[in-house]
Amino acid sequence: MAVASEDNVYHSSNATYRALGSPHKADQEALLGKLLDYPAPGLQRPEDRFNGAYIIFFSLGIGGLLPWNFFVTAKEYWAFKLRNCSSLASGMDSEDTDILNYFESYLAVASTVPSLLCLAANFLLVNRVQVHVRVLASLSVSLAIFVVMIVLVKVDTSSWTRGFFTVTIVCMAIVSGSSTIFNSSVYGLTGSFPMRNAQALISGGAMGGTISAVASLVDLAASSDVRDSALAFFLTAAVFLGICVGLYLLLPRLEYARYYMRPVAPVHIFSGEDSPSQDAPGTYSVAPGSRVVHTPPLGPILKKTAGLGFCTIFLYLITALIFPAISTNIQSMHKGTGSPWTSKFFVPLTVFLLFNFADLCGRQVTVWIQVPGPRSKVLPGLALLRVCLVPLFLLCNYQPRSHLTVVLFQSDIYPVLFTCLLGLSNGYLTTLVLIYGPKIVPRELAEATGVVMSFYMSVGLMLGSACAALLEHFI
Repeated sequence: MAVASEDNVYHSSNATYRALGSPHKADQEALLGKLLDYPAPGLQRPEDRFNGAYIIFFSLGIGGLLPWNFFVTAKEYWAFKLRNCSSLASGMDSEDTDILNYFESYLAVASTVPSLLCLAANFLLVNRVQVHVRVLASLSVSLAIFVVMIVLVKVDTSSWTRGFFTVTIVCMAIVSGSSTIFNSSVYGLTGSFPMRNAQALISGGAMGGTISAVASLVDLAASSDVRDSALAFFLTAAVFLGICVGLYLLLPRLEYARYYMRPVAPVHIFSGEDSPSQDAPGTYSVAPGSRVVHTPPLGPILKKTAGLGFCTIFLYLITALIFPAISTNIQSMHKGTGSPWTSKFFVPLTVFLLFNFADLCGRQVTVWIQVPGPRSKVLPGLALLRVCLVPLFLLCNYQPRSHLTVVLFQSDIYPVLFTCLLGLSNGYLTTLVLIYGPKIVPRELAEATGVVMSFYMSVGLMLGSACAALLEHFI
């Protein structure tokens, strides 16, 4: 039985590969070395009319992170609900106090652990469950969770504070896990498209952070009721998740998207001494001893992406080390003047909004400039160079400080400049490594490679957060 040429292999949720232990390892390595953008014979590439696919991927990028950002942004709402929202009684026991004081740490754990587990599960499901099933299921789960949170906003939880805490942590874990499956699946899907679509998805994530920061500032300036602001956050997230469902269903209707999403014939593996015979150039025959493998070959993917993986981990490590743990503790040198701009709005403006906007700008630059390349030694060099940003932030007016007493940069302009540099470098370099990843492997491995690159990113964020907690004790 003849199967399609490798030149015809694009994106598939059912692609299969040679076994790692087979005698055809050299053939497999050659397969991994093929370029992804090699055109299929006999087919003319359609244009992305009106940038429809680009806009859809950009919107999906927003939808992938906006719900999580809004979940975390509603800090005042969680504090309000967890200190007995009706009576605001002061007589809390030690367990209630522990929940209130360490709530953000609990949220971080509830966010990180499910993400790593769901990334591993998504890698195993790449060839077992079609990508559209995983995307739509994850969006539906996230939407259901936000409907629950909207209902709880109007429910008096003062009599079951600990129960509400448990429900919140469980909801956070589910949202984090479903968002991870959604983001890694759509990111893997963009591996079958030209790189501009992966760039759109990644830039959309930065736009989600910017929208969240703007919403937080507006809420800080105008809102008088934390429940109303939380309700607005959760409703906005739910509406946008619904929009993402509609946009994803619209994507296959675009001729441009159908060209890159079309299914392919599965690639069979061969056992024993059987080997494929070539009937014609670019066409393979399946030997009697062939079988199907449902798990992508992790070893070759890790080997092929090792350099980009190191850059991804280190870039996100430095970013998570500084933002938000270190940068949010930098105070204005004029905080004592009583001006709201140097006290109430200083951190939201100079940290959250400025960083997210600079990050978005850095990611957008990759539309026009894509240097250095994926195999350039300059790329890991630039990643390592970002470690210089750590002492620059520490030498600003970080408070409180007990061991490092020197404040070298005694002007508010310095944390603004350093935050811009942090955001721009993070946006530009991380976008480069993430769009390169699925492009240095063949199309049938692009989705699995996207999941692996997401795993690198999660590892970097986890290490950065852990290092930040340690560093704060030495300042």
